[in-house]
Amino acid sequence: MSDLPTGIDTFLAKAGWADAAIEPIPGDASFRRYFRLCRGDDTAMLMHAPPPEEDPVPFLKVADWLNAHGMRGPAIMGEDAAQGWVLTEDFGNDRMKEWIEANPAAEQQAYAMAVDAVARLHSLPPGPFPAYDMPTYQREAGLFTEWFCPAAGIAADDASYRAAWAEVLAPVLAEQQPGVTVLRDYHAENIMMLADGQGLIDFQDALVGHPAYDLVSLLQDARRDVSQELEGQMLEAYKSATSPAWDVEASYAVLGAQRNAKIVGIFTRLWKRDDKPKYLSMIPRVWQAMERDLAHPALAPVARWFDTNVPDDVRARRGGIFA
Repeated sequence: MSDLPTGIDTFLAKAGWADAAIEPIPGDASFRRYFRLCRGDDTAMLMHAPPPEEDPVPFLKVADWLNAHGMRGPAIMGEDAAQGWVLTEDFGNDRMKEWIEANPAAEQQAYAMAVDAVARLHSLPPGPFPAYDMPTYQREAGLFTEWFCPAAGIAADDASYRAAWAEVLAPVLAEQQPGVTVLRDYHAENIMMLADGQGLIDFQDALVGHPAYDLVSLLQDARRDVSQELEGQMLEAYKSATSPAWDVEASYAVLGAQRNAKIVGIFTRLWKRDDKPKYLSMIPRVWQAMERDLAHPALAPVARWFDTNVPDDVRARRGGIFA
């Protein structure tokens, strides 16, 4: 195939897959590409994440740590990080999102398995990853004022926005010592349904942070509706499994609002900067969850900022002003 990356034949020969059929997998990343290799009944996944635009080392580091600690990342079958090549176990095509669409009666079961995986992850010592610190939280939350507000014609007060976040995030930071491994993008499109359970993908940005973050990522999913009833049931299941010493409802709301403000900013940026308007249709779902989070007393300073800076008509449309 003429459009295959340079060097693929050399890498596959070294990895022992020279005779495999190569099937490109459609993706959304600019530089990272995926291929399924087929050789008889055997399959594998090939990732090409070429430097300098990409760096597969964080993925390899997190995968090794997860698998060494009994979590279900894909097995690494070969790699050449300097050239951007990683060969992994093939988890198949059954993402949790589409699997639930095909098996709606099993939605609660699928989420219970995913929450159980979070509980097991949180029982482990934190991995050797960077800290989810205040500058990181602030940088992410700031995507809302950086991208959404200008696009919506809102002249927002960024200084008071950051001050409000500093106030509500301080208790969260105090709770996350020593912290847990946070996968950061743990949702129904990054959980694979396997014959023996569930598999994890897209975890290369893992940090050490607060236990609530991946729960929010899973249960306030930007890409599919999760009922408030199921959300509540899964939070109770997590509490039963872990007996957390931290304020689950308050920190869940704070990190929910922080993550959802970030996502609204990112989806706007994808439209304005990267010419990917398809993400705009997801903003109302994210906004609705953010509004529920803002109603918690722990978010009072940020909620006041929204009351002062974001017009009622924008909030009434759940941020969906670009459709």
